Amino acid sequence: MTYLAFDYGLKRIGVATGQDLTATATPQTPLNASNGHPDWNAVADLLAQWQPTALIVGLPLNMDGSDNPITQRARKFAKRLHGRFHLPCHLVDERLSTREARERTGMQGKSDRHQGLLDSAAACIILEQFLDSDGS
Repeated sequence: MTYLAFDYGLKRIGVATGQDLTATATPQTPLNASNGHPDWNAVADLLAQWQPTALIVGLPLNMDGSDNPITQRARKFAKRLHGRFHLPCHLVDERLSTREARERTGMQGKSDRHQGLLDSAAACIILEQFLDSDGS
């Protein structure tokens, strides 16, 4: 099965692809977003290119598991993905994914030049967490 994962953000949405045979993920070019709204045509192009079986969206939670201001927006993004493209859409707890992405890539700070790469690296981590959990 092939998956497309998203690390939702207000300016950019990280993207990763992966499959369950090797349980690995590969970063893709992030999507630009305007106040959390992606170019839906660009999303459709990604789906046409990769033909995923399901979609994965990182769910940003506080360390104590409670919602934060972006949590509901990420849930809404996931619902819109499902509604527009009629694919299963799974939410995955993304706590600490950006920190791990910084460690993996060696990128520190918040340079806009590298932030998109970091967002897609975080999407890889989110997808790998999903695959490691046997897609539950």
